[in-house]
Amino acid sequence: MEPNYRRCLSCRKIAHKSELWRIVRVHPTGTVELDQGMGRSAYLCPQASCLKTAQRKDRLGRALKASVPESIYQELWNRLAQGEENLVKLEMSSVASHQSKQENASFDDQQAR
Repeated sequence: MEPNYRRCLSCRKIAHKSELWRIVRVHPTGTVELDQGMGRSAYLCPQASCLKTAQRKDRLGRALKASVPESIYQELWNRLAQGEENLVKLEMSSVASHQSKQENASFDDQQAR
């Protein structure tokens, strides 16, 4: 595997680590945190199916060799919901931009005639 690429512990997809969520069992305290700290890490795709499978089968707990608090899963679900909201906003702005370009093009065509 190339440097800076990690594997999702749920779907086993390989992706750049910036595209995945990082869950860490911090050394030496043993607490589980998101995106920060040094220690044992596990990576998860930001997708509902991966998060659901990881939670149901306790894949994070087994990979980190620690119990994962419910608050961590709740934070991941919140991130997923926020990501979906941002995606919808992005798609809406893209559609609006595309429509305005089409309107401008048809206006330019009328002016040229």
